[in-house]
Amino acid sequence: MRILIAPDKFAGTLTAVEAAAAIEEGWRRRDPGAEVLVAPMADGGPGFIDVLSAVVDGTLLSVTVRGPLGDETPATVLMAGETAYVETAQACGLHLVEPKDRRPEDATTYGVGQLIAAAVDAGAKRIILGLGGSGTNDAGAGMLAALGATGETGHLDGGAAGLAELTAVDLQPARDRVAGVEFVAASDVENPMLGLRGATNIFGAQKGLSDERKPAVDGWLTHFAELADRKTADKKGAGAAGGLGYALLLLGAERVSGIDLVAELTGLKEKAARVDLVLSGEGAFDFQSRDGKVIAGVAKVANDAMRPCVVLAGKVLIGSREMRTMGVESAYALVDVVGEERAFADPHGSLATVAERVARTWAR
Repeated sequence: MRILIAPDKFAGTLTAVEAAAAIEEGWRRRDPGAEVLVAPMADGGPGFIDVLSAVVDGTLLSVTVRGPLGDETPATVLMAGETAYVETAQACGLHLVEPKDRRPEDATTYGVGQLIAAAVDAGAKRIILGLGGSGTNDAGAGMLAALGATGETGHLDGGAAGLAELTAVDLQPARDRVAGVEFVAASDVENPMLGLRGATNIFGAQKGLSDERKPAVDGWLTHFAELADRKTADKKGAGAAGGLGYALLLLGAERVSGIDLVAELTGLKEKAARVDLVLSGEGAFDFQSRDGKVIAGVAKVANDAMRPCVVLAGKVLIGSREMRTMGVESAYALVDVVGEERAFADPHGSLATVAERVARTWAR
């Protein structure tokens, strides 16, 4: 039996690399002679650098940056010749702030700009940024400020709230700082930055923004866009990472699918063509999994190679009809097999147990 293991992270419990190891361990208990290929995946959010550093021939550059609420935060840039890979969540991720301390109106992307500056100073001529998992909603103004952009009367580095009193914005110093550098924004989000489908209204709640505050915050972002470039705010992907996609578009970035980028770099298509079965996984297999996320991307690759795709997840929250639409043959939930308490207490062992059960059905 030849299998490909290509999971996403199990948010809050296992990285994609750890999840792949647990699945392989469990499968081999039932099928020790299996030929196993491993390709941990990411869609641009947390785990982006962890996954790419295993397949990209490069070196990790350590940088200390400003976190979303101003605390010093360690981060890394993956340098591969003149190409740099940046995981923006390392500087502005939701996971960097405890739920009780979250202040989405004040959170800044300033640290992302510091990561970009470090990459440029290290000789990068092409910077590929993974967008996802952000705890910020500042239209990328903080990132622009770190690169030299200025604003009159307001504060570009003060989160969305700092944009309210702006009377003018000068982006030219930031553009001069990165002149000659090509930007690629890797993200699964196609939303514009403003309005009902924008960053604030669609993603604000998961960052701690109440429904009552959304109109005011969206208004601040609209005000900033009117000073910077209103038309760009309507482009696909401008709403990624709380508007960080917008700021990157202002710098001339090309937007690409995060999962497609990672799939290409990890050789996922070639690996899928060599196996009998593809296994993927994530923390919650739900309706969001359909939209440019890892499982949807892996299932597409498996289907193109005419190989079945099976999902292992912490929870499975969609039905079989929706799974089949995505190209997933079957899905197994940790909480159904081992119970919710054990699934969270021992995620590695629980995932291995589920993988062993999957092997009972699928191994030849």
